[in-house]
Amino acid sequence: MIRVAFVIGQYPPDQLKLREDVAKRYSSPEVEVGILSVPLAPFNELLPAEVQQAAPYFQQAFAQAQKEGYHAVVPLGALDLGVEGGRSLVDIPVIAPYHAALHIASLIGDRFGVISYTAESTVKARMMTRNYGMEQFVAGYADSGTWLREMADKKQQMIDSFIAASRKLIDEDGAEVIIPRGISQCPVHMDPDWLSEQIGVPVVECIGAPIRVAAMLAGLKLKQSRKRWPKSKSIPQMPGMPIV
Repeated sequence: MIRVAFVIGQYPPDQLKLREDVAKRYSSPEVEVGILSVPLAPFNELLPAEVQQAAPYFQQAFAQAQKEGYHAVVPLGALDLGVEGGRSLVDIPVIAPYHAALHIASLIGDRFGVISYTAESTVKARMMTRNYGMEQFVAGYADSGTWLREMADKKQQMIDSFIAASRKLIDEDGAEVIIPRGISQCPVHMDPDWLSEQIGVPVVECIGAPIRVAAMLAGLKLKQSRKRWPKSKSIPQMPGMPIV
């Protein structure tokens, strides 16, 4: 049995259960998905300063996953929190959700439509895509116009906006695959199979995709390159105050 740890921050109880349930749905007879927690509140939106502060928390969680016998680990969300440093700390694969989604999308189409929560978060999407060297695949960027904290109360509005944005990217920009860069859009509040039927192209989301990639790499006994991420001899200590 391959065990994949999924690291989740702090959310209101109903929202936390939604995310845990979605992650566990990607378990199978061969793969067990377990949940680890960090004392962060992504529900309050993470801006650049908070993103940098979040890394040590996630890196400690990656170390805890290895200690508990997990074979790979994935952080929640499309910000790929703590991944770069985490790969130098542990010997199990650390999979970045957005990075994984980009590469899986490249196997099923040449032109991606990337949809973030808001126009403000699209800036981060552009930067991350460029840093991963995948910008040439992106046909266009869009957003659903809904902040994370509003999504549960404005679910139908978000769904309608997301579908409209997807169709525009497909019809006007030639997108062949849609990537929801924001897991609360899909798969937390929309089923990716249902969404794919609505818009007519594949949807690669950032929970199931990285979990299955993590399991595959663990099964193949592939780890991050120690040429690219030399092994660190110390685990960073968590800052004194959690981000809440």
